[in-house]
Amino acid sequence: MSDWRKWLFYVAALYDGIIGLVFLFFWPRFYDHFQIAPPNHPGYVQFPALLLIIFGFMFLRIARDPAANRGLIDYGIALKLAYSGTVFWYQFTTGVPRVWVWFAWIDLAFLVLFLVVRFTVRQLHDRAAEA
Repeated sequence: MSDWRKWLFYVAALYDGIIGLVFLFFWPRFYDHFQIAPPNHPGYVQFPALLLIIFGFMFLRIARDPAANRGLIDYGIALKLAYSGTVFWYQFTTGVPRVWVWFAWIDLAFLVLFLVVRFTVRQLHDRAAEA
């Protein structure tokens, strides 16, 4: 298996893990810095932050062996599609703070790369099954 696939998921693990930690512990500073109105309860930020940390651990697992953990890649694809799709929808319909759009573009790039990995891993698996 090509190393770039493993490194992609190591980078995704770091990216989501760090963002999750920032939003878990420092979300008020983040919101203040980007002049975003905070939600009325910290749980609205901290729960998704914990989900990002959990996904970060999942990406670490995928990175260790993308072929063996190919089924988990689908959840990463769903995460990136859900976030980028939601943000882009609101960007085009009602508006959304620019910082969320930056994250959405990054997640869209991850989404495309995850799809490439998922397709190529499936091909490798199918070839191995035929042999």
